Amino acid sequence: MDHETSTGHVTRKAVLRAALAAGMAAPAVLMGVPALARTLTAGEAAPALTPECDDGDDPTPPQTEGPYFKPNSPRRTSLLESGAPGIRLTVSGYVFGLACRPIAGVLLDFWQADTNGAYDNTGFRFRGHQFTDAQGAFKLTTIVPGLYPGRTRHIHVKLQAPGRPVLTTQLYFPNEPRNNTDTIFDPRLLMTVRDTGGAREAAFDFVLNVPQTPGPGPTPSPTGTPGGSWAAGTAYRAGDTVTYGGPGYACLQAHTAQAGWEPPNVPALWRLR
Repeated sequence: MDHETSTGHVTRKAVLRAALAAGMAAPAVLMGVPALARTLTAGEAAPALTPECDDGDDPTPPQTEGPYFKPNSPRRTSLLESGAPGIRLTVSGYVFGLACRPIAGVLLDFWQADTNGAYDNTGFRFRGHQFTDAQGAFKLTTIVPGLYPGRTRHIHVKLQAPGRPVLTTQLYFPNEPRNNTDTIFDPRLLMTVRDTGGAREAAFDFVLNVPQTPGPGPTPSPTGTPGGSWAAGTAYRAGDTVTYGGPGYACLQAHTAQAGWEPPNVPALWRLR
């Protein structure tokens, strides 16, 4: 939901998202990736990288189901249909529990209006469910929904972690004029949306009210030596400096280095000096 902070730092959960997607190119994951964690205000120090999710986040707030939910939607990650008009939209993100750890196998059931603002109440157009993968990730391909009378632009979703209660909520689009007049609109449910050559990409991370044991903390290891070479397994503090491949870098957030998080690849953790 949030962007980079006003101080140029990326929120803690954005780094966790990057770790989950370690198989992807790190710059694509970390540069401008949205996260649900709250942003910092000017002058605030970046939070330490910890296994806890309590950096200002509450569980994703619930919202009304509305009149158009239908059970038994088809299992699919794409709601696109041949010949259906509309601007293509991809929504992706992760589902976390209260300890900021991803949850696999979460059911996400999406439904929305078509480009004209109409819901299909006889069939399952623009309706479908899917499950998060082993990394807690989901991805939905659809279109930008039209405006329903009296409402701002939105997408409905129900989430249920295995053995847990259902969360019913809605996702919203930024900079919509009707956000100011819709009495249901909640800014905590804003997606981050960007244009991509005639289509749009959106991102949102859900936090479910699922108790979790925090993940293991970093294994104690030597702290970084100012001016030394970057090394995996070293615990770095904010402000530490290293060299890597010749250039120097300054640490932005405390963390224990690991392969794949070399300074040029993780602008959330290192700034070129």
